[in-house]
Amino acid sequence: MTYPIAIVCLSGGKDSTATALVAIERYGRERVRLVFADTGHEHPMTLEYVQDYLPKALGVPVETVRADFSARIAGKRAYIEANWEEAGVPAERVRRALELLHPTRNPFLDLCLWKGRFPIPKTKLCTQELKQEPIDALMIEARAAGHRVESWRGVRRAANEQRVDTPDEDVGGGTDRISGKAYAWRIVFPIASWTSAEAFARMAEAGIEPNPLYRQGMRRVGCMPCIHCVKDELLEIAWRWPEAIQRVAEWERLVSECSKNGVSTFFVHPEHSVRSLGSSHAGILQDVEWAKTGRGGLQYDLERLLPPPQCSSVYGLCE
Repeated sequence: MTYPIAIVCLSGGKDSTATALVAIERYGRERVRLVFADTGHEHPMTLEYVQDYLPKALGVPVETVRADFSARIAGKRAYIEANWEEAGVPAERVRRALELLHPTRNPFLDLCLWKGRFPIPKTKLCTQELKQEPIDALMIEARAAGHRVESWRGVRRAANEQRVDTPDEDVGGGTDRISGKAYAWRIVFPIASWTSAEAFARMAEAGIEPNPLYRQGMRRVGCMPCIHCVKDELLEIAWRWPEAIQRVAEWERLVSECSKNGVSTFFVHPEHSVRSLGSSHAGILQDVEWAKTGRGGLQYDLERLLPPPQCSSVYGLCE
């Protein structure tokens, strides 16, 4: 009898780290593979945590995968050349899009350039394209090599409304692009019923420090910022890492120029958008100004204009 290998989708967050601990406890280190999908949009602290701290702390190496959008960007270039002017897009915009539309090797940015927009919360585009697909490719490779594999995912029902129906187990699969052979595997959600406090507690029991971003106001530590980012979190990011805001502002410019309608903004939440401080929505820089306002977004809140304390945690980690 061959024993399965647990392939854990590791993000550097509390839930995936707790999932890795459960997998190691159940199967042992020799039958656990930790895989990190680098989106190109992580904070440097998360990269250091995943690629340096966790392999040593868990005693298991971490493999890194990255999505590649080169072929899809080439397809979009061909489509633009053949169709945009005929569809009424100004020739100068077509020229500028073709000038900019080339793979950057940053998966998140390349995804947005290809789509001509940023991911939105309801589609889960970034999770599927940037994380699940490259990890599924690794699963297919392992199955093609004759291994029994399971996909272990740190998803909790209590995390948000979209996850309330998460099962304890499911079935997944994919097709080898070269051979055309289809493969199936078991998907395991070992902490589906847990709370965030239980995830942190499991890490503490094992002597694993949480990602340091959790002590700096972050609710989630994947993308920086995440499209699910809330007002307080966005304000913390703007205070602590203004370079992250400036990077996204530059991405907004690039993606807008590769978009058919010429406009694309990182956030699409209606409460950010408009009439915030009496202005129209101008992208993430305007969203940061909105984050400095009180309820209703019509005037600045003086308390929100002060920098955050050195340690701030929504999970009580500073206490």
